[in-house]
Amino acid sequence: MLRIFFAALSAIIIVFAGVVAYAADFQKGLDAAKAGDYATALKEWQPLAEQGNADAQFNLGLMYDNGWGVSKDDVEAVRLYRLAAEQGDASAQINLGMMYATGKGVLKDDVEAAQWYRLAAEQGNADAQYNLGLMYYYGRGVLKDAVEAVRWYRLAADQGDAKAQYNLGVLYGKGEGVLKDMVFAHMWSNIASANGQELAAGNRDIAESQMTSEQIADATQRARACMSSGYSDCD
Repeated sequence: MLRIFFAALSAIIIVFAGVVAYAADFQKGLDAAKAGDYATALKEWQPLAEQGNADAQFNLGLMYDNGWGVSKDDVEAVRLYRLAAEQGDASAQINLGMMYATGKGVLKDDVEAAQWYRLAAEQGNADAQYNLGLMYYYGRGVLKDAVEAVRWYRLAADQGDAKAQYNLGVLYGKGEGVLKDMVFAHMWSNIASANGQELAAGNRDIAESQMTSEQIADATQRARACMSSGYSDCD
């Protein structure tokens, strides 16, 4: 059974300001944050954020979102994520989408959440692709569409996202959004299991109980080829 499993809010990521003049101050803030010195990070990033630097806005948003060195403030986190998201920052876009999806710091709005996920997903963000797939599967903020769910899951799965790989295995086994195919159900479940998705081994075993020995061997070989190719040979 598919479970709603939204990607966790991003950890602080290493991003470098595009404008050379910002780089040293941003890096100083990043080094401080990684060392747990959030007071220095705040001091370095606040002026950059006020000058419109999306990297600083996003990371300050994380600080307010998590209460790192500041009082936890979901409304301020949303404000900062939005500033960065409107400049095209994919990490800010997915986090803003999750704020709308969960009603943190803003009124819950699945339509708005899906729109922000889509912007990040179209930039190749695997977490956003996975979350957008969930929205389509459950019809949250978008029209329910299992075919579209499969498409977004596949994009995330091809980047190694174990949750998307697991869901693909489920959908191939059920024939939802895609033709039922136990070989691919087994393959994607096997891959997801190898990547640490706990429930995937059970799905693989269920698929295996409905397969011939030749099909199992085929699925196993396909899984090896898919993983060894870096997910470029998975069809």
